[in-house]
Amino acid sequence: MINLNKVVASLRHEHSRLEKQMERVEKALDALGHANGNRTKKVKRVLSKEARRRIAEAQRRRWAKVRKQAA
Repeated sequence: MINLNKVVASLRHEHSRLEKQMERVEKALDALGHANGNRTKKVKRVLSKEARRRIAEAQRRRWAKVRKQAA
C-alpha cells in the first residue's frame, strides 16, 4: 500500500510539473503569435471553487427575487 501511495504522489508531482511546462509553452506560442501579427485564442479564465460558489449564490438570489416579483 505504501508503494501505491508513493506512485500516486509521484504521478501527481509529474502532472503538476507537466502542467507548468505546458503553460510556459502556451505563453511562448502566444508571444510568437503576437509577434507575427496573428491573433491567438484567448486564454480561458479559471475561477476558484469559492468564486464559483459566490457567483452561484448570487444568481440563486437573483432568480429568487424574480420569482418573488412574478408571484
